[in-house]
Amino acid sequence: MSNPFFDHPILNSPYECPQRHWELDPTGQPTQNTVETRRRAEFITPIPKPNKRKGAPAQTEFELDEGLGLSSAKQNYDTTSIINEVRGYVDRWRRLHPNQWQVTPETARLLQHWRHHPFSNQRPFFCQIEAAETAIWLTEVAPHSVSGKKILSYLDSASREANPELDRLALKLATGAGKTTVMAMLIAWQTINAVRREGSKHFTRGFLIVAPGLTIKDRLSVLEPNHPDNYYSSRELVPTDLLDDLQRAKIVITNYHAFKLRERLELSKGGKQLLKGRTGDDLKTAETEGQMIQRVMPDLMGMKNVLVINDEAHHCYREKPASEDDFIDDKGNPLTGDDLKEAKERAKSENEAARLWISGLEIVKRKLGLARVIDLSATPFFLAGSGYREGTLFTWTMSDFSLMDAIECGIVKLPRVPIADNIPNAEQPMFRDLWKHIGKKMPKSGRSKGIVLDPLSLPVPLMTALEALYGTM
Repeated sequence: MSNPFFDHPILNSPYECPQRHWELDPTGQPTQNTVETRRRAEFITPIPKPNKRKGAPAQTEFELDEGLGLSSAKQNYDTTSIINEVRGYVDRWRRLHPNQWQVTPETARLLQHWRHHPFSNQRPFFCQIEAAETAIWLTEVAPHSVSGKKILSYLDSASREANPELDRLALKLATGAGKTTVMAMLIAWQTINAVRREGSKHFTRGFLIVAPGLTIKDRLSVLEPNHPDNYYSSRELVPTDLLDDLQRAKIVITNYHAFKLRERLELSKGGKQLLKGRTGDDLKTAETEGQMIQRVMPDLMGMKNVLVINDEAHHCYREKPASEDDFIDDKGNPLTGDDLKEAKERAKSENEAARLWISGLEIVKRKLGLARVIDLSATPFFLAGSGYREGTLFTWTMSDFSLMDAIECGIVKLPRVPIADNIPNAEQPMFRDLWKHIGKKMPKSGRSKGIVLDPLSLPVPLMTALEALYGTM
C-alpha cells in the first residue's frame, strides 16, 4: 500500500521559507494530505506574569494571566505559541527593502550576504538564517515599534519569572539543522558591530560558549576565528573584507562542569577537624567565585558585556520546588512505588546538573556582567521534577524549526523506530515505550561493581527491539 508521507516526505527547499506541510491527525499521525502553508508552532507553555509598567501598551494579540504565573503554586498553561506572532513580524520585516530594515549597515551587509552570496560549498539553510534573524529583529528592530516592545515585554517577563538574574532568549532548532552555524552567525553579527560601534550597549565582542560535555565542547572549536576550519571563512559566513574584525572577538568555550568551585586545599576529614581548632569555624578550602572566573574565562576578565550562548540549553534551568503532581505517567496518572522513586532520583540528578549550569551563569553575571543568554536547543522543554509540567516549552523561546520542518525540507532523514511487537491486544506497541517494560530488569546503578555483565543476557524484549530496528535498515 502506498504511503506518500513515508515514500516522499520532502515538500520544501532547505534554502527557502517552508510553504507546505504534511497534515497530522489529533494523534500526530500523517493523514497523507498536504496543507499549502507553513506549519504553525504549537506548544503547551506556562504563562508568565506581565510586567506592570505605567504607560505600557495594551496586550492585543495575546493575553498574559494576571493571577497565575510561573511562580504560583497552581500554574496556568497556554497552547498558543507566541512564536507564531514573532515569526509573522520577522517574515514581514524580511520582505522589506533593505533601507527599511532599521538595522546597522554592518548588520544589513551580513543579512544580504547570508541570503544572496554565491556560496561555493555549504549555503546556510533558511532555518539557520531565520534563527539569526529572530535574534537580530529582537535586538535592533523590535525596540522601535509598539508591537516589538510588546514582544520584548513578554520576553522580559518570561525570562525573569523563571531566571530572575538572567536575560534569556531561546532559539529552537531541530537536531541536525546546524546549531553551530547559527552560533557563528550570531558571533559574527555581534563582533563586527561591536568593533565598528565601540561603546554600543547592543553589541559585544566577548562570548562565553557553554556546552553540556567535553565532546560537544571540542566540536565547537570551529567558532574560534583562528581555527583552521573556522566557520567564518571555511563556510563563507562573513564577507572577506570583514574577516579581520573577527580577530578581535574574545571567545571562551567551556562545559558547564567547569563552573563548579574546586577545592584548593585537599584535606582529609580528620585534617579539616584539626585545622578548625577550638573555634570550630568551617574552613573555606574551595575557590572563590572570582577565582573560578579567572580559571575558566581569563580572556573575558575586564569585559562588561559578555554574550552567553548555551548549546543543548534544555539542561540549563532554575528548578522550582516539585510536588507529587509533577510526577505523572503518559496517561496523566501519578507515579507510584519504584516508578516514582526512580523518577525522583532521575529528576534530582538532572536538577543538580541544571543548578550548577545556571548558578555558574549567575556568577558570571555578578562578576563580569552579561548582555544576554542565547539558548540553542532542539528540545527547550522543562523536565520532570523541574517544578513545571514535564514537556512544556521554555517560555523565552522565540523561534522554532521543528523536526517535522527539517524532514519536510530535506535537512534530516525521516527517523525510523521499531513499533511492531508480538504482544496481541495491547493498547500500543511495547516498543513505543520500551523502558517501562525492561527498566526493572536492567542493571541498577551501583549494583554492577566488580561484576562482569554478559551482553547476551539482555532482556528478550530489548533484544527483539534491536533486531527489529536493524532489520529495517
